[in-house]
Amino acid sequence: MIRPRSRRPVAPPRHGPTGETGAGIALMVLAMALLPVGDTLSKLLTREIAAIEVVAWRLAMQMLVMLALAAFLRHRLRGRAFSPVLAASGLCSVVSLGCLVGAFATMPIATAIAIFFVEPLVLVLLAGPLLGERIGPRRYAAVGVGFIGALVVIRPGFAGFTPAALLPLGAAVGYALNVIIMRSAARTRSALTIQLGATIYGAVLAAGLVGALAATGLLDVRAFAAAGWIWALIPAAGMVSAATFLLIAEAFRRSEAGLLAPFQYLEIVGATLLGFVVFGDLPDLVTVAGTAIILASGAYVVHRERVAGRGEDRATEAGQSLEAQG
Repeated sequence: MIRPRSRRPVAPPRHGPTGETGAGIALMVLAMALLPVGDTLSKLLTREIAAIEVVAWRLAMQMLVMLALAAFLRHRLRGRAFSPVLAASGLCSVVSLGCLVGAFATMPIATAIAIFFVEPLVLVLLAGPLLGERIGPRRYAAVGVGFIGALVVIRPGFAGFTPAALLPLGAAVGYALNVIIMRSAARTRSALTIQLGATIYGAVLAAGLVGALAATGLLDVRAFAAAGWIWALIPAAGMVSAATFLLIAEAFRRSEAGLLAPFQYLEIVGATLLGFVVFGDLPDLVTVAGTAIILASGAYVVHRERVAGRGEDRATEAGQSLEAQG
């Protein structure tokens, strides 16, 4: 998931005609269908190579796709692609993707994604101190309920619990921090510039980490000696990640972010289906219940943010009206 878990890029909302809005929704639905495909490929790769090696190869292939895309769409590049803020974004991408792929190696994809979906709730908690946003008691209550749902899925203290169940939480924190960083970067950069720079930094950081672990004997790099099918999946994972980013970026360009946000939850449907078809995994009833709690609280947070956004728009319009009268 930048996720590309880069998994979901932030772009300013664009108001357009109904046809544009419908196209944006269709693109988001297609992106949510592709995301579990990339996750499934990553899980298959972890059966042969280490999770951090999967992350490094996936980001390297994604970087090649992004470089080709940037060369083709040069007119969409705006701002600096190499700067400390995008280096921080690349680091967050490595952390988020590394935790998520590590989780895929030890648990069903649907379970990992369900826990990861606390990300909007983490973002609410971070938006106050880091962005200065005012968060009301209703959203804080929804965050609390959502984390209860995460505990239901993780089940700490019960039989079958492993520390690896905390990895999706780490991925959610890394992704939420990346969203905040990208919000700041978007003031002076286009979405393509942000993703290009962040992907390059992420690929270099992940490759450096793999090299350091291999040099100290903590990691056995196995991709070069792996079966041939590995080298079919590695570029496929990178291309799926890049294609997902393009679809999401274009969806946000055509439609409002608040309108598209609920469609992100379709990812859990695809993750469950592919997890069953490819790996024979099905979530138990407790996991389903916890997932429902997480998704409901996340949907409520999205709803409250849309309500707050409409209130700010009305206040702005009223202020402009008073200024005109004055």
